Amino acid sequence: MDGGLIMVSWMDFWSELQTAFTFVQIRFVSALFHPWGLIQILILLALYGGAVWADRLVAPRLEERIRALDTTRRRLKLLALLLRRLRRIFFVIATWVTLWIMQAVTWPSRSYLIGVAASLATVWLVVSVAGRLVANPLISRTLVIAAWSVAIVQILGMTEIALTVLDSAAISFGEFRLSMLTLVKSAGLIAALLVAASFLARFTEQRVGAMTDLSPSMRVLTGKAVRIGLFAIAAVIGLQSIGLDLTTLTVFSGAIGLGLGFGLQKVVSNFISGIILLLDKSVKPGDVIEVGDTFGAINNLGGRYVSVVTRDGREYLIPNEDLITNQVINWSHSDTRVRLEVEFGVSYEADPLTVRKLAIEAAAQPKRVLAVPNPVCHLVEYGESSVNYVLRFWISDPSVGVVNIRSEVLISLWYALKEAGISIPYPRRDLEFTQPVRVQMEPAEKPATKPRTRRTTRKKPG
Repeated sequence: MDGGLIMVSWMDFWSELQTAFTFVQIRFVSALFHPWGLIQILILLALYGGAVWADRLVAPRLEERIRALDTTRRRLKLLALLLRRLRRIFFVIATWVTLWIMQAVTWPSRSYLIGVAASLATVWLVVSVAGRLVANPLISRTLVIAAWSVAIVQILGMTEIALTVLDSAAISFGEFRLSMLTLVKSAGLIAALLVAASFLARFTEQRVGAMTDLSPSMRVLTGKAVRIGLFAIAAVIGLQSIGLDLTTLTVFSGAIGLGLGFGLQKVVSNFISGIILLLDKSVKPGDVIEVGDTFGAINNLGGRYVSVVTRDGREYLIPNEDLITNQVINWSHSDTRVRLEVEFGVSYEADPLTVRKLAIEAAAQPKRVLAVPNPVCHLVEYGESSVNYVLRFWISDPSVGVVNIRSEVLISLWYALKEAGISIPYPRRDLEFTQPVRVQMEPAEKPATKPRTRRTTRKKPG
């Protein structure tokens, strides 16, 4: 490709752009400075002032009525959006009524600017409300800009000129020609496909999530597989709409894949580990796991990490690879019931059978302790200062916490032993002397005496 082709293309673009500016100047600037154009501008300013006055008068009353309504949250959100744009609604109604009256009593050319303003205000109102209903800020802003651009071009009657200008801005690579018009169309198509793919993926995840026959891990895996597949299809269709031959990218994609394999080794490892976790069902959302010092319930299984929420409200993002390579304690893998135990010791004077009976009764007091299997108590050893026991009991809700239920059982056991008069000893050392020990007292130090001073007297001569 030589530079002449590109130069001609850009020359065509500037030529078409000058034609568009000339069209705007002839059609709108002349109408704007016409006597009726100035009158229409004054009418529009008056209509906007009336819309502001009506908004201040009506909005407080409508707000009170909306607050008193007993309806769904979605409908309340829509009414709130309309209430905040009440000024625009009044302006749109006033401009259309004024346009209808002026077209009925005078020539249509004398109300041209009012018609353009009414159409633009209507599009402004509809686009602003529709944009707020989209949750994603990026998608919302993109849709607003695209809708505004298309509406302005269509209302001003510049559709053909705009298409010609966009098509003239093009670059050719051999037989392949890429114009701004093709990019705009492809961007619109890709955006629509991505929105549709996101909607279908969300709908599929909801339907799959309602299937009780599938395990939670398979539901998550199916939903993510459908989402990835739909987005991949949308990307392929969008690239093909540009005219790009994807078969020519095979060699480049292989080289890029090799480079990404080395550079993103950890990311790929975590992604594959996440798929393995979903397939082998070793962990699933809702399971209570313990990895190192982290103990909590699984909130979400992601493509790169597992979200674990602890009892103190902290959310740890543990890489999937750590769950594959490290030891993981799953407290609710096959059964939510877990056995806990507490150790205690009593004095040698206490009857072991009585101690066991009291401990079992004390463990059954908290509501979270299961009656089946029933608590058990065993004597484990004779210690130096106490007889040591272990008390074991079962719970079915480890996600609520295990330290707190241990505390409740220990408190109940303490009161039971105290009421029975059984003491809980603590280490004590007694010293016994077989022979009397003589302690040699050191003589007390004599107090220090001040040095004596000798006073001498001299006789005075004669």
